[in-house]
Amino acid sequence: MELRPIIRLVKSADFAAVLEIYKPFVTSTGITPEDEVPGLQEFSIKIDGLANNYPFLISEVNGKVTGYTFANNFRAAQGHKWSVEVSIYLSKDYYGKGVAAALYQSLFAILKLQNYINVFAGIVLPNQRSEVFHKNLGFQEVGTFKKGVYKLGNWHDVRWFQLNLTENCENPPFPKPVKEIIHTTEFETILKQANEGLIFQ
Repeated sequence: MELRPIIRLVKSADFAAVLEIYKPFVTSTGITPEDEVPGLQEFSIKIDGLANNYPFLISEVNGKVTGYTFANNFRAAQGHKWSVEVSIYLSKDYYGKGVAAALYQSLFAILKLQNYINVFAGIVLPNQRSEVFHKNLGFQEVGTFKKGVYKLGNWHDVRWFQLNLTENCENPPFPKPVKEIIHTTEFETILKQANEGLIFQ
């Protein structure tokens, strides 16, 4: 059976399904540093806060949410304004089908449209799948925080990766909130192009 995933902005109706994807990463892995599953209200408030300024994208197949990705501020100081940290989570049933790459590439294209320059991803180790995935998308390894996370009875290193969306320059334009660009032709084109090639069996 041919399946056509759709990548789009998150809606409030998606929050519960997004949380269901996130739960096993909290309870059974070291991939996320969180050790308690947030309640739906808390989780919804967090997504709402992110989605006001940054892209928060989901993938769905036949109406079912299968994965999501989002950006967040890297650090609060003014000089970090052009940098974001990104995360991605996918239902295990959809690993290896190209959905994660399409989600990330859409996210990066939107971030570039917003005038962001630096994208950082922190990977809690061991997670070879994620390391290979990020390198295949152009990320460069930039350093490791030794024993930066304690979870499930073990200390874990955190390896950091960086992707530059555009060249660093003097007086870069300030980033725009995602709400300012979602009705532009450029934004619509990014999602259209992402969705055109997403078909699998």
